[in-house]
Amino acid sequence: MTIRATQKYTRQTPRKVRLVANAVRKLTLEEAFRQLSVIERKATEVVSKVMKQAVADAVNNHGYQVSDLVLDSIIVNEGPRYKRFNAVSRGRAHNIIKRTCHVSVVLKTKDEAAAVKKPKVALEAAKIEEKVAAAPVKTAVAVKKSKIEKVKSKE
Repeated sequence: MTIRATQKYTRQTPRKVRLVANAVRKLTLEEAFRQLSVIERKATEVVSKVMKQAVADAVNNHGYQVSDLVLDSIIVNEGPRYKRFNAVSRGRAHNIIKRTCHVSVVLKTKDEAAAVKKPKVALEAAKIEEKVAAAPVKTAVAVKKSKIEKVKSKE
């Protein structure tokens, strides 16, 4: 089962939050939380809060154990931009764009994650075995004999 948690309209740029999300994307949950506690960026608070919310949803609402969960994906999308201006000399104004982002975390159970991976590998292995079985095996001697026969038939 997939468990989702999102945080919308976070007042941080998506680029800065993605740096943190990419650092923990391929890790297990325990390693991801350890890594987030070490990274010194403001975006770590947002990512860790969303991950904690997803884990809490899985434990409280669905009855899973933390050890049964796997981090499936962390997605950071761009939110709306707030446009402000800064007054400068001679009655002019410079634009200020304050960016926001949406952070979403998806968790899966270990059984589901393992079930998704195994059939793909089994199907690929079966396809390769079929190709190998269908392909004719030629030895170097057989190839030379066929070339000699072709030359003799031309004469």
